[in-house]
Amino acid sequence: MKRIKTPLKKSQTRKLKAGEEILLSGRMYTARDQAHKRLVELIKKGKKLPFTAQNQIIYYCGPTATPKGRAIGSCGPTTSSRMDEFVDPLLKQGLIGMVGKGRRSKKVCRLLKKYGAVYFLAPSGCGALLAGKVKSKKLVAFKELGPEAIYILEVENFPLIVGVDTKGNDIYKRDNTRSL
Repeated sequence: MKRIKTPLKKSQTRKLKAGEEILLSGRMYTARDQAHKRLVELIKKGKKLPFTAQNQIIYYCGPTATPKGRAIGSCGPTTSSRMDEFVDPLLKQGLIGMVGKGRRSKKVCRLLKKYGAVYFLAPSGCGALLAGKVKSKKLVAFKELGPEAIYILEVENFPLIVGVDTKGNDIYKRDNTRSL
C-alpha cells in the first residue's frame, strides 16, 4: 500500500495507477452538489473561490453531526457522478484530485487525463471507520448548507483506491467483476 501526502503535485499523480491502494495523509476539502454549484457560479463570475484549488483534493462528502470528543461525525463518500458537470471548471482552477464512490463519465475520465488529475474511491458504507482517520475539521465556506458546506479535513492514513488515473485508466473498465 502506497502512502501519499497532500498537497499533491502532478509528478505524484502521474505515478498512481488505477486499482492501486493508497493511504492519504494531509488536507482535503469536502464538497457536495450544492457547494459545487456555488463554486462553479463563482468561477463563471470571475470571483475568487473560498479556497485555493491548486493541487488540492475535494472529497464528495457531507459529514454528519460531530459527536462530543470527536473530530467529525460519519463521513462516507457520496455518489461522484452527481458532480460530473462541475469537474471541468474546478480542474481548470488546478484541482488535482477527487474522492467519492462509483463510476465517472467518459468525459470526466478524459478531463482527468487532460489535466493530470486523479479520481480516488473511498470505501462506501464505512463512514464511521473513515471518521476515525479524520484528525480535524474546519468550516471553510457556505455554512448555511449545513453538512453540504465546505470543510477542510486533516486526515491521516485515509484509505483510498485509485479509481481513474492520469492516463484515463478506469478501474471499472479494467475489472467489471469488482464491486466498489
